[in-house]
Amino acid sequence: MKIVSWNVAGFRACLKKGFPDFFAASDADIFCIQESKLTAEQNEFHPASHPYEYLYPAVKEGYSGTLIYSRVEPLSVRYGIGDEEYDNEGRTITLDMGEFYLVTVYVPNAKNDLSRIPSRMRFEDLFRGYLSDLAREKGVVVCGDMNVAHEEIDIRNVKPNIGHAGFTYEERGKMTELLAAGFTDTYRHFYPDRVQYTWWSYMGKARENNVGWRIDYFIVNNGFLDKVSDPVIYDDVMGSDHCPVGLTVTV
Repeated sequence: MKIVSWNVAGFRACLKKGFPDFFAASDADIFCIQESKLTAEQNEFHPASHPYEYLYPAVKEGYSGTLIYSRVEPLSVRYGIGDEEYDNEGRTITLDMGEFYLVTVYVPNAKNDLSRIPSRMRFEDLFRGYLSDLAREKGVVVCGDMNVAHEEIDIRNVKPNIGHAGFTYEERGKMTELLAAGFTDTYRHFYPDRVQYTWWSYMGKARENNVGWRIDYFIVNNGFLDKVSDPVIYDDVMGSDHCPVGLTVTV
């Protein structure tokens, strides 16, 4: 089973920038989207190849939101993690795929002035607990925009960005806590020394010069690690300030 994840930074805009072509070419069994920024009425993309569609919009129109297209019908679907602040922003969808849970997530951004760091830390703790509870039942595959470059290898310009949103010690520490709780960053597991990025600023020709960050992940619980392979970063795919990432699950 092939899974692809992409923060599209606004689905309606991305649809005009080649999304349907990549969707078809990727041949994913499940395609997860973050930062969809749309309501059900605004969504005009309904591929016949993926009849199972799950949209979780934010209460605030044009903000956040997640979306999943699947060829396979899940046993159940769960929206949110049971906390009003984050669930109102449509940040997580969980599919029970039988052998494993698939969770797509758009982790809150700390904001440039770091004003949302306390809320971000609360989300991290709740989300880690949520995933740990799921992992007690079966395998867990988490994909999405985690909004953090975990290690120095995951960011092009280290020193200028220390303490900035997405590379604060607090955010990086929470990723460390998640991994220590029994989870693995699949890309870094398979490619410990490879340098690739998944996000580039629109400023200063960052993408053209590959001045990027790796902030989009596939993370699995350690007990399910032998079921996954082929993590990929599609860094040649345009259409958003993020690029898609993928993983193969064998069940």
